Amino acid sequence: MSTGNTPAHDPWDLMRRTTQARIGLRRSGYTLSTRDVLTFQADHAAARDAVHTPMDIDTVGKGLRELGFGEPIAVTSRASSRAEYLRRPDLGRMPADLSSIESSGADIGIVIADGLSATAVDTHAVALIDALTSALTPQFTVAPPVLASQARVALGDHIGEALGVEMLIVIIGERPGLSVADSLGIYLTYAPEPGRRDSERNCISNIHPPDGLGYADAARIVAALVAGARQLGASGVALKDTSAGEAAVAAAEQSGLT
Repeated sequence: MSTGNTPAHDPWDLMRRTTQARIGLRRSGYTLSTRDVLTFQADHAAARDAVHTPMDIDTVGKGLRELGFGEPIAVTSRASSRAEYLRRPDLGRMPADLSSIESSGADIGIVIADGLSATAVDTHAVALIDALTSALTPQFTVAPPVLASQARVALGDHIGEALGVEMLIVIIGERPGLSVADSLGIYLTYAPEPGRRDSERNCISNIHPPDGLGYADAARIVAALVAGARQLGASGVALKDTSAGEAAVAAAEQSGLT
């Protein structure tokens, strides 16, 4: 039974529960429903907040210390403010000062960068690093993480060179949208140094459980890419993710299908 123009059953309801995409928006004539308008405004505000809210360095640093990393090093790019960071992407790729970073001699360096969503970093970074280090050790040694503010991905090239690591992992807040404001991306670069091209990196994106990629799955992919990068001596377009096939084989063996 329906009342006026409101149907008793919304055929889009079940599909909406399976995705964060904005589908089946309710309307009356040419006007969206009040509920959908308010949801849009709330999601837009969350996206803006994710971009402009500074990274909570104290809380993230505390989480890293609890994982046993000691005192993390904090650095900034040459962007002096958030407004300048958004207007000048080039400044976000250049370090202000890296004198606090010493060569670690480790295999892998990790940079936690605010990027375009400090909300994502505050929400997911510590748990993701916990999963990453579990997947990477003891096969690889990992340097203490570096916290980078007003940072773009390429800032990691300078940090990786200063750390003297074989490979660098940049965990960065991804540009928020109207469906997701707290998504992380991971960029892997072999032999990091200033001037590396984007084609020389591997990216794992959309990390934001429970709706996006989970921490354990992201860590599994990174571990496979790290092993492949060492074997190949390169990262980027020449390096492919084989973790899905390996996981399928392992699952088949476990179930007795092979």
